[in-house]
Amino acid sequence: MASRPTVHLIDASVYIFRAYYSMPGLTAPNGTPMGAAYGFASTLLKYLADVRPTHVGVAFDEGAKSFRNTVEPGYKAQREETPPDLAPQFAICRRACVALGLPAFGSPDFEADDVIATLAKQLLAKGARVVVVSADKDLAQIVREDGRAVFHDLARERTLDADGVRAKFGVAPAQIPDFLGLVGDAVDNLPGVPGVGPKGAAFVLESFGRIEEIPADAGQWPEESRQRLRGAARVAALIDTHRDRALRTRDLATVRADVPAIRADLRELAYRGAYRDTARELFDEYGWERIATRVLQWRSGSAPPS
Repeated sequence: MASRPTVHLIDASVYIFRAYYSMPGLTAPNGTPMGAAYGFASTLLKYLADVRPTHVGVAFDEGAKSFRNTVEPGYKAQREETPPDLAPQFAICRRACVALGLPAFGSPDFEADDVIATLAKQLLAKGARVVVVSADKDLAQIVREDGRAVFHDLARERTLDADGVRAKFGVAPAQIPDFLGLVGDAVDNLPGVPGVGPKGAAFVLESFGRIEEIPADAGQWPEESRQRLRGAARVAALIDTHRDRALRTRDLATVRADVPAIRADLRELAYRGAYRDTARELFDEYGWERIATRVLQWRSGSAPPS
């Protein structure tokens, strides 16, 4: 029986923004800003060289807003506008994926997290294994207890399985949305329960499972739980007071695995190398001579299908 393929799903936005803030302000011969795109392409090539994945895909955010902004107008409202010199580089990043032979996925009104969750669900159903490559803690909820889906933080060079998620957050992967519902998510401007921190959130979820199962009266908690958590009565009252808000945050922090028109095809995701002519055109246009030397594998076809 053939072994299950392992598919690496890369969260593009994380590494585009990281490249933007870490790379110097490079410009192409035609004056186009390209520091973020160059850094992103370099990250992809390094990952391909270091890991040698047999199957890989890249997920993009296709807009500044998603359906979550309709549900919660304040979602990510604290973030600054995309810098003018970064905005045109997203299209270059997608071109780089195509040139390097990496399938790029995205969907209007959904985030890359949702696209990755949708791909992962379909791939797991096909018997594949999944490595989610990101630094976004929301995606830790995709990790599977059976080890078939793990989370890899590229910058920290750390891979988390289910036990790793528990060690880091104090909760099971499936409880990550509940955890964020209680502690909030400053990155996404989602409030949690005031006065409840990560340790308290992890404790009550370990004890009761989900937000709606946490008794409002600490007197209804098992005696052992009341003794182990300092200020149990206060925590119970805070959660009850802010339970509706916590549940809304949990819903927004839950990744969607049903993004329309996203299809995981193992043949499409099989990595066969870069398209020589397409890559050369891109490299010449932006002056990426150094990157050209780092392509380790070329496809038999010189350009992708139209």
